[in-house]
Amino acid sequence: MLYEIKIQLRYINPPIYRVLRILSCTSLLKLHKFIQRAMGWKNYHLHLFEVEWKRYGENPRRWDSEVNDSRKMTLDKIFSSGTESFIYDYDMGDGWRHDIELLGTVEAEGEEGPACIAGARACPPEDCGGPPGYEHLLKALADPKYEDHNELLEWVGRRYDPKKFDLVAIDRALKRVR
Repeated sequence: MLYEIKIQLRYINPPIYRVLRILSCTSLLKLHKFIQRAMGWKNYHLHLFEVEWKRYGENPRRWDSEVNDSRKMTLDKIFSSGTESFIYDYDMGDGWRHDIELLGTVEAEGEEGPACIAGARACPPEDCGGPPGYEHLLKALADPKYEDHNELLEWVGRRYDPKKFDLVAIDRALKRVR
């Protein structure tokens, strides 16, 4: 069975999201890898999942607080318990919180891997300062007279387009996750 899930960044308007089809047996650790590819993150920072007041992460011994092993929790365990949504935190310093919501289920046909079936807008660049920093970046990029326009344009790259969403490229990137 495949789950259709929506992954949406919090505190960003207009929304940045992806809709993925993922096998029900997918662990949270593997989901983290899929989210990284689908959103465009580079996996430079720590992450946590919050599911029904429990936290899951990679290498639980690295954390000061109680964190469960994300390799041992699967989407099937989460969604079959009645939970319909949970949170993915990436880069706690910048505060990129994502809502993960179950949209539905689809019967798998053979050996199906992950797939991106919808989404909107480009992912914010790594280390841009979370939602407030991203808002500042967008204002600076939109106005050539903005104080640090040229510096930020050079930092983010002249090809960066916050409105761009390339379904084919994201789906291809998901297929390469090991």
